[in-house]
Amino acid sequence: MAAPPLREWTGIQQFPPATQTKLLDLLGKLKQENVSTMTILVMGKGGVGKSSTVNSILGERVAAVSAFQSEALRPIMCSRSRAGFTLNIIDTPGLVEGGYVNEYAMEIVKRFLLNRTIDVLLYVDRLDAYRVDNLDRQVIKAITDGFGKGIWRRGLVVLTHAQLSPPDGLSYEEFCSKRSEALLKVVRLGAKIKKKELQDSGIPVVLVENSGRCHTNDSGEKVLPNGTAWIPNLVMTITEVISNGSKPIVVDQKLIDGPNPNERGKFFIPLILAFQYFFVVKRIQRAIKEDIAREPKPLWELRDMGLANRYLSSPHWRGSSFRLLQR
Repeated sequence: MAAPPLREWTGIQQFPPATQTKLLDLLGKLKQENVSTMTILVMGKGGVGKSSTVNSILGERVAAVSAFQSEALRPIMCSRSRAGFTLNIIDTPGLVEGGYVNEYAMEIVKRFLLNRTIDVLLYVDRLDAYRVDNLDRQVIKAITDGFGKGIWRRGLVVLTHAQLSPPDGLSYEEFCSKRSEALLKVVRLGAKIKKKELQDSGIPVVLVENSGRCHTNDSGEKVLPNGTAWIPNLVMTITEVISNGSKPIVVDQKLIDGPNPNERGKFFIPLILAFQYFFVVKRIQRAIKEDIAREPKPLWELRDMGLANRYLSSPHWRGSSFRLLQR
């Protein structure tokens, strides 16, 4: 597949100077760590704000967003370059159709990513979705099955529509905390991640507001109700994920094909054979030898051994002959 044309990241100039300075500083720190390319994969259900978040990060409209039009079935990759740093963002279709995970869409995404390296996964959902259900867990499981559990060590949760007033008299911080923890619990369940596996580096959660009604601070930066300038905060969290010591995800043919069922359990074959030999075959052989040793030998074998005369004169032979005559 041909690589998309690499264009200058001019959209960064649309941000307020304070945001531009923060973003360039973060990218400069990555370059100091010998990271000159960053590929971000954006996934989630449909209608949660994936494409809008892509547009917000780049500062330009590269992904179509419409409340009255279904999402495209194919992923799109947007590449931008700035000061020797390349940023790739891959927008993907929603993974749910008709109340179920769309396996066909997942397969398309995996094949689109063939021979690419994923540095960060943005799992996008809505902050104003007040509950989680089994469908969320199925989506997480589909992503985990597709890319492996390690994708979550390179993942962060993005909650859109963050410019809201919490219900039931909750504070903004308390509502965001409860919503984040509920979704992270589903991620741990769907990906079968134990809590101790994430003690050192948990999955971070970032709040996002893509709409034009997002408030701004004195510097013109888009801020959330808690005062956080969310675009620099999102990029900062992305850079922290890249630097957390985990490995990026390389999408090769083996990952796309999944585990070979013929390889499953191959490790146990030598152990099973050894168990059968020592605990089954050896016992059978020992029992056969014991039966043979207890069985009286025929006369021709004793004669060959030079023991026929001795055996004929033995009490055992006389008793056996007497019993035969009685019959």
